[in-house]
Amino acid sequence: NVSNNYAFLPIVNKGKYPAKVKSRRQRWDVRPSEMANKTCNPIRDIVDGMKLTPNPEKAMIALSIGDPTVFGNLPTDACVLKALKDAVESARYNGYAPSIGYQKSREAVANFYNSSLAPLEAKDVVLTSGCSQAIELCISVLSNPGDNILIPCPGFSLYKTIALSIGVQVKLYNLLPERSWEVDLEHLESLVDEQTTCLVLTNPSNPCGSVFSKEHLEGILKVASKHCLPILADEIYGDMVFPGCTYTSLATLSSDVPILSCGGLAKRWLVPGWRMGWILIHDRRDVFGSEVRSKGLVKLTQLILGACTLVQGALESILQNTPQHFYDSTTSFLKANAEICFKELSTVPGLTPIMPSGAMYFMVGIDIDHFPGMKNDVEFTERLVTEQSVFCLPTSAFDYPNFFRIVVTVPEKLMVEACVRIRLFCQQHYLPHRADSSELDQ
Repeated sequence: NVSNNYAFLPIVNKGKYPAKVKSRRQRWDVRPSEMANKTCNPIRDIVDGMKLTPNPEKAMIALSIGDPTVFGNLPTDACVLKALKDAVESARYNGYAPSIGYQKSREAVANFYNSSLAPLEAKDVVLTSGCSQAIELCISVLSNPGDNILIPCPGFSLYKTIALSIGVQVKLYNLLPERSWEVDLEHLESLVDEQTTCLVLTNPSNPCGSVFSKEHLEGILKVASKHCLPILADEIYGDMVFPGCTYTSLATLSSDVPILSCGGLAKRWLVPGWRMGWILIHDRRDVFGSEVRSKGLVKLTQLILGACTLVQGALESILQNTPQHFYDSTTSFLKANAEICFKELSTVPGLTPIMPSGAMYFMVGIDIDHFPGMKNDVEFTERLVTEQSVFCLPTSAFDYPNFFRIVVTVPEKLMVEACVRIRLFCQQHYLPHRADSSELDQ
């Protein structure tokens, strides 16, 4: 008798079945969750709502996509590809890894970023599915619904997307274009309240391409220390600065402020699709303790069981063997393209370009009052596509209207051509002294 084979098993919930009641549902009514409804990507919302019909007589030049691989002119180094190939062929990385990453891979990251001013061990590293997940984990571990975080304006839109989706409010602190996008420290401090749980700092910056000086970073740390505010340092473009510029990692300057530094392979190694990111936990005074480390971050990583194991297997070789000339070649190319943009657009009527110092981006101000028929940066960039087939991202997507962002990873020939078309567009539409409404009525 088959049933007798299971006689020793306990009967779970015996006698606890609820009385059968008539279902209240008379029809299908399946709806998205509150979290889904709160999730909004400002870039997608704006771009999807734009009327983008390129000029059929001109090939499209997209200067809007922050993916350095799009045009094929910036391949990763051969040793990076070999490292992944070796990891695949070893057949040692086909299973599940610990949710925070393999010990050996975390040691490799710790060794790569370790310094006397900001010491790191494997226990201070969490591997993630791209830098985006690193940012999500940091916001989630520090904030509850109803709390608020401080994010830069203009700033990477994902911070806001993640926060609002989990019921965390955002407060925007100003960056100052006239000071190469430094933080307005007075404005930043005025936003802190009892519900503020985190300061988000992006250096080098997306979308601005700015790189903060050591002195300015010390000023930011002073505010954070005064208000006992942890910092989420988005340093995905760390060390990706132009020749002649200096990058300083925030953690090397902090003696008391705990910092969660987010980074990854995506941009500096030019492999964004590999989805390998990390969190570096810098906490000299053990402010986070086990509550944030093991009871917080570790538990959150268990939601998706970590980063790609194949790339983890390649990580040590990638970090140890990528030659310096690869990094230098990339940043030299980006600087050359940025200089082309700045030189060409500085003399275009109605535009104010701001020369970047790093990352892959370039911000250009629009004197919109001198472009009749265009109300804002969205309409300006729409018309630019329609007439010249050049697509730049309107910075309303970053809560900062009347600028547009250019990605400087395109081949030099396309960069030059795009600047020629932007100049032509502005020359056709710019009015030096726009008549006010009273003059128009006469």
